[in-house]
Amino acid sequence: MSNYVQRVLAKLIERNPNEPEFHQAATEILNSLAPVFDKHPEYEKAGLLERYVEPERVIMFRVPWVDDNGVVQVNKGYRVQYNSAIGPYKGGLRFHPTVNLSIMKFLAFEQALKNSLTSLPMGGGKGGSDFDPTGKSDAEVMRFCQSFMTELFRHIGPNLDVPAGDIGVGAREIGYLFGQYKRIVNQYENGVLTGKGFSFGGSLIRPEATGFGATYFFLEVLKHEGLSINGMRFALSGYGNVAWGAAKKISQLGGKVVSISGPDGYVEDQEGISGEKVDFMQEMISWRKNIVKDFADKYPSAKFVAGKKPWGNVDADVYMPCATQNEIRIDDAKAIVAKGVKYLNEVANMPTTNEAMEYLQEHGVVVCPSKAVNAGGVAVSGLEMSQNSARLSWSAEEVDAKLKWIMKNIHDQILQATIDYDLGYNLVKGANIAGFDKIAKAMMAQGIV
Repeated sequence: MSNYVQRVLAKLIERNPNEPEFHQAATEILNSLAPVFDKHPEYEKAGLLERYVEPERVIMFRVPWVDDNGVVQVNKGYRVQYNSAIGPYKGGLRFHPTVNLSIMKFLAFEQALKNSLTSLPMGGGKGGSDFDPTGKSDAEVMRFCQSFMTELFRHIGPNLDVPAGDIGVGAREIGYLFGQYKRIVNQYENGVLTGKGFSFGGSLIRPEATGFGATYFFLEVLKHEGLSINGMRFALSGYGNVAWGAAKKISQLGGKVVSISGPDGYVEDQEGISGEKVDFMQEMISWRKNIVKDFADKYPSAKFVAGKKPWGNVDADVYMPCATQNEIRIDDAKAIVAKGVKYLNEVANMPTTNEAMEYLQEHGVVVCPSKAVNAGGVAVSGLEMSQNSARLSWSAEEVDAKLKWIMKNIHDQILQATIDYDLGYNLVKGANIAGFDKIAKAMMAQGIV
């Protein structure tokens, strides 16, 4: 690592104590970028990295609301507007009890690079709250969303910051958020949020987009490796929209999904999860129970294993974490290598710890990094923004074709970066460098701001 990168990273950790997820993301990304600064000394002179690692704006606020029993509840709300060099801030809202400032900053940091890779004009941001929608009534969720937007509205806009959904924020929540925004600003600015219902400006295939995009990216990896998806077995974690979209597309293309998971454990079904089983996953999502055992209860071919993750336990050719950050740790990495799995296609944001990532790569596992793999979600959000701006609606086939091209282009950019910097087929470093390159050039062109 260059001395410049070391200094900036040390200062970042010192200035942001008690933010482990942010430190983890910064360490992984900055380590990858060292060759860029060796090649471009003018970046150090311009203090580019010091400016890049510092969010442009961090907004924190309280969110008071009243539950169905008439009791006042108070949650924390966040919006981290990280980098706007290439476009308005863009990134999801996460409603989950684990949400804190460190997680918001790491997600926004990664989002900036991810959005850059899509080649769409979008900066990076992220937000959310420690509110947990699980088990809440629709009325409680509506009141919370209305209170959340009552503060957030002043910080967002179609040309400023365009939030979307994430964990805990689906079509229901986006609808309530948009309704309150419209009420407050007295304008029909449907480009201010993405992930909307199709009846009021949403895009077709947006719910499936992250899983579809992850599959399309992996097809490019297989093409590079001279392999076919036909007959390949995929072990997924999670069972929400991301895993559902991935299972749907993998089975359509000839692969076989053999596991999904939830907080209660994982399900293994070596007969394959396709057809009506994929449809049942969507039904389970609508129940909002956040357990996966129901799948095994319905299908005799499925085996439920309580309290465990699929990593190292399920026979598969490809592992695809689709749940949350840091679900693959060093012990899981060792189990993956021992199982002989050759591909880790990261769909969740930063699902692998740095230690586990290093171990996997040292032992020959091809790691497809999340900031590239899961960019399909924000790519279709960007396409939704385009449709809203033009006051039109594209067909599912049009959106899908554009998504497939974007994911191919992302792989092409990464591959070129690995060639330019002599990285071998290291997709992790290549993604970081390719995403950073566009942002760095834009920041240099716009001066010291």
